[in-house]
Amino acid sequence: MARKIPGSSEFVMFDVVYEDGSLSSNRKVASSELGGLDGDAPATAIIEAQDEKIAALSGRPRGKIKSITRSSNRTRSATRASGRSKAG
Repeated sequence: MARKIPGSSEFVMFDVVYEDGSLSSNRKVASSELGGLDGDAPATAIIEAQDEKIAALSGRPRGKIKSITRSSNRTRSATRASGRSKAG
């Protein structure tokens, strides 16, 4: 099996803060949609489109996006593992 090149991934994770103060962490955006001259700017439109789709399916609309930042490099599994080692 071929190895994955370190540092490259299919998705970039973002933390989204909405105007009502709610937070949505680790929202996926395809890395192929980002970069170039626009940088992370397309992520806002992509996440808004995701929110519209979710709202249509659930019947619960999301508020307007206040800010978007890249999630930290720590993965969920690393967070879980560090939590377990402290507990036991």
